[in-house]
Amino acid sequence: MQTEGFFNWLGESIGEALRALVDLLSSFFAGIGVAVYEFIEGLSGSLGVNTSLFNMIVLIIGLLLLVKGIRSFLQRAIIGGVIWTLAGLFLLSWLMA
Repeated sequence: MQTEGFFNWLGESIGEALRALVDLLSSFFAGIGVAVYEFIEGLSGSLGVNTSLFNMIVLIIGLLLLVKGIRSFLQRAIIGGVIWTLAGLFLLSWLMA
């Protein structure tokens, strides 16, 4: 009789601990999802573009082109820097127009 109470208590304790862990992780990942959603909404709202996947991919490509242009300037490749920077600016201005 005594051992039956101990194992019942042990099972309940482990179950409550697992339940608390699952609730904690669920809350954490739900919070991350909300934060990412609000970040994308704020970014697209300030740029004046829609929140479609295509627009976000074009935005990332445009920013990568600008970074590549700046890196070219830092490596003293003036012509390459001008070309990459203009390509990035062209792509981003097309997106925001």
